[in-house]
Amino acid sequence: MSEFVRFEVQDGVGTIQLDRPPMNALSAQVQQDIRGAAFEATQRADVRAVVVYGGPKVFAAGADVKEMAAWSYQEMVDRSAALQASFTAVARIPKPTIAAITGYALGGGCELALCCDLRVAGDNAKLGQPEILLGIIPGAGGTQRLTRLVGPSRAKELIFTGRFVDAEEALRIGLVDRVVAPDDVYSSAFELARQLANGPAYALRAAKEAIDRGLEVDLETGLEIERVQFAALFATQDRSIGMQSFIEHGPGKAEFVGR
Repeated sequence: MSEFVRFEVQDGVGTIQLDRPPMNALSAQVQQDIRGAAFEATQRADVRAVVVYGGPKVFAAGADVKEMAAWSYQEMVDRSAALQASFTAVARIPKPTIAAITGYALGGGCELALCCDLRVAGDNAKLGQPEILLGIIPGAGGTQRLTRLVGPSRAKELIFTGRFVDAEEALRIGLVDRVVAPDDVYSSAFELARQLANGPAYALRAAKEAIDRGLEVDLETGLEIERVQFAALFATQDRSIGMQSFIEHGPGKAEFVGR
């Protein structure tokens, strides 16, 4: 769909693939293209799960520092909202999203992976928020999403030092969810996405919204969000299919239609 970002759909899975060799540097144009792909994934009814992939060698090694170094304070004030909006568009895709991480996912690359619901990493992956080494801080959600994922103490240590985390440590601290051989990263992420794409689409959407919105509010409000989402699913065809299948055949046999 653009020079640097492709969007393809197969078996209900949309793949947002970065293609800006050699390191998928996240220039302003790439950010804009990611936002466009996220909107397409959101709007298309034939897309029921999404994989974000950087290719077989690298996920994304961060922002385009050469481009950014020339910007003034005033320019960054104007551009920072667009930067966050591009990543937030991925986080708000109302369908399951999986980052398929090979090689480096640093700075903005790590922040892009954090926008996804799940992360599958190759055992060669290196993740981190090294912005402090440039005299800045993460500006596309790293201080917020990383903290929510691994906790404030670990997030501070990673952001304060700017160090890289290998795949083993990333799995241990909850920064990634699965570690596989580098050659299996995309296929593993795709198969997981395809499994989710065959699930009850509106229930998955409701679960994602309840969890994400619940993280932003107090427990009582979160429970109310859950209650409303839970009750609303009784208007869906998949709820009827799932319960009737359970009664007749036991759990795990339902064939959902996404309605």
